[in-house]
Amino acid sequence: MLLDPFYCASVITVAILLDILIGEIPRFHPLVGLGNYIAKVKHSLWHPSRIRGVIAVVLVLLPIIPFIWLPNLWWLEVSIVYFAIGGRSLAEHGNAVGSALAQKNLSLAKHKVSMIVSRKTENMSEQQVVNATLESVLENGNDAVFGALFWFCVAGVPGIILYRISNTLDAMWGYKNSTFLHFGWAAAKLDDLLNYIPARLCAVAYALGGNTKLAFHCWRTQAAKCASPNGGVVMATGAGSLNISLGGAAEYDGYHCDKPILGGGRNAIASDISRAVKLVWLSAILLIALLLVLGLCQRFL
Repeated sequence: MLLDPFYCASVITVAILLDILIGEIPRFHPLVGLGNYIAKVKHSLWHPSRIRGVIAVVLVLLPIIPFIWLPNLWWLEVSIVYFAIGGRSLAEHGNAVGSALAQKNLSLAKHKVSMIVSRKTENMSEQQVVNATLESVLENGNDAVFGALFWFCVAGVPGIILYRISNTLDAMWGYKNSTFLHFGWAAAKLDDLLNYIPARLCAVAYALGGNTKLAFHCWRTQAAKCASPNGGVVMATGAGSLNISLGGAAEYDGYHCDKPILGGGRNAIASDISRAVKLVWLSAILLIALLLVLGLCQRFL
């Protein structure tokens, strides 16, 4: 860990409080600008080849370089971490689906879930809406919260920016369709690499927040069945921790698939969405607690 654990804990705590109190700013958010920049790079460089995709990823990552020499300014680092995480936004999107389902408004729930998943939602059943929302909350709990905070602890501002750029690249280019199968290969592999450790630490945090024994069992026996080497870990473990089952049929642009059954116990219901959101926040709290323990060990051992 390159940064002092107490310093990391203080920055993260303030950034999370800002995220909870303010949420994402409605205009001029850096991640929106990043998405626009990535779209322009794709428009300029797209070609169905891995080499062109690698060049595009490098070009997108170039703006990180000046941050390597950025001085340690507490308020600036708090601001960057705040902009990089999206816990409140994730919670709001997930709970909006749960609220629509509680009102028996399936069409509204489909519209709300379409904002956080890449699969088609028009023909979804209520169970599919619930499952898709929970899978998104659990997976993005790592991408938008835990993983980002982990990389700040490891590599400071450059680390968290690199991680969030990687997430955004994967979200925009990491599809196995005719457009991105080759061009998006490098983006997907970079995201897999950067998520390998944080996804597993996030899964441990999820497991500690619920049915720990079942969560670890689901991790061992189910995670490898998922197409995503990291998403499967956090979704299987999170579902096990919540004592619910996820998976089943899903429709994407151009193809259908049967997702593996993840977790254990009863089928998920709408009220489980808020439980998953709480599990995400708990993972961040456990990370802060770990940092404080590490800081104490450095001071007194």
